[in-house]
Parts: sequence; structure tokens; C-alpha cells
Amino acid sequence: MKTELLDEAVTVAHRPATFEELVAATGDRMLRTAVLLTGDRHAAEDLVQSAYAQAFARWRLVSRAENPTAYVRAILTRVFLSDRRRKRVAELPLLDGVDAPAATGDATLRLSLLDALATLPPTDRAVLVLRYFHDLPVAEVATQTGLSESACRTRASRALARLRTHFPDLADHEGEDPR
Repeated sequence: MKTELLDEAVTVAHRPATFEELVAATGDRMLRTAVLLTGDRHAAEDLVQSAYAQAFARWRLVSRAENPTAYVRAILTRVFLSDRRRKRVAELPLLDGVDAPAATGDATLRLSLLDALATLPPTDRAVLVLRYFHDLPVAEVATQTGLSESACRTRASRALARLRTHFPDLADHEGEDPR
């Protein structure tokens, strides 16, 4: 957790001079976020590619942003949510050990977490990933997802309650870091 916050701080302190520097500094983190959002590594790679394509097209705005990483993450979240709204046919990806977001920790817990996240609607999934994986404040999650702060808190609370009822083995690990 502290390493991730340091990564975020380094990204903010060191403004990437080129788009390539931004991708090199944030690529792995964006891919992990996308895997948590989509539940599928291949779909996650497509999502990250789409987000970076939009960031490249808006490079003048991204490079001047206060936090370029947050700007790209907001693009990633919006692309995920808009793609999910457009798709009418539900795809059910098969997860394997390769799609786990990180190589540390208990593998069964990570896979259970990915399975649990896959049962949630896309907006709830995005709220949980941004709020608890990225540890963003409610106001920023609300901005990135296009919700009000109270709707964001309500969605997070209800989504966590749903996860706890359907996946009681995750409730046993509440104090642990799932990454």
C-alpha cells in the first residue's frame, strides 16, 4: 500500500515530459486496475490501450494536469463504464492464475476476490476498485465515475455487503491486504 502511494507521489512529482514516459511509469498499475475492473487480462489490455489512445490524443491536457496518473486513470474508468453500457451481450471471462492482479499474497484469496468482483455491476466494481484498491477519497471516485458523493458511498457500502453475503470466505480476510 505504501509503495503504491509512493509510486503515485513520484508520478505527480516527476511530470512526464513525453507520452512514452507516462506509459512507462504507469503502465503496470493501469493494467492491474483494468484486470480488477474487467476480470479478464485480455479485455484489460484492450481497455488500457483504449485509455492510453485517448490520453495520447489529449496529450496537451494530460501533460499539464496536476496529476497525469489520475487523469489517465479517470479516462480508463470512463472507457470501462462506457464500454459496459454499450455492450448488451454479457461476456463471462474465464479466469486463470495468470489474470491475478499481483503475484504476492494468497492466490486463492486473489481469485476469490476476482470472482466476487465479477458478480458486481460495472459501476459498483469501478467504485470498489477506485475506492479500496487505489485508496482514493470518495470525492475523487465520485468524479471519476460520474456519481454524486452520497451515491458513491451508498454503492460502495451495498457492494461490500453483497460481496460479504455471497462470498463469506472474503469476510474472513477483512483485515488482510488482498493484493
